[in-house]
Amino acid sequence: MSITYTFKTDQLTKENIQQLFLSVEWESASHPHDLYNAILNSHSAATAWDGDRLIGLANALSDGSMAVYFHYVLTDPDYQGQGVGKEIMKMMLEKYQHMHTKVLVSYPKAAGFYKSLGFQSEESSIPMYVFSD
Repeated sequence: MSITYTFKTDQLTKENIQQLFLSVEWESASHPHDLYNAILNSHSAATAWDGDRLIGLANALSDGSMAVYFHYVLTDPDYQGQGVGKEIMKMMLEKYQHMHTKVLVSYPKAAGFYKSLGFQSEESSIPMYVFSD
């Protein structure tokens, strides 16, 4: 297995992005066109590949100066526990090291992973959402 990592998005397609999101059973996969546009319109996206198979992805939304928000961070379950997600996040944290604020919202089961990368929970804030169909 030879995994490659890149910030280039030229290999991304609706199909390979959707397949990755389906592999982790995320609802976003049911909107492949919007999901594809969301990734391509991000400030940046780091990806991991096993040959031509997309196995990991993280995207960043940023003002380019003060803050960055890491929205999607996911690794195909076949590759979890092999350092793929950690490598992708190291790429992102290095790219945005100059930012004053780096934010993400974690599911409880993934919080330990993000803590190992230096993220901390913020006791004085609550993540809030407005969902639409």
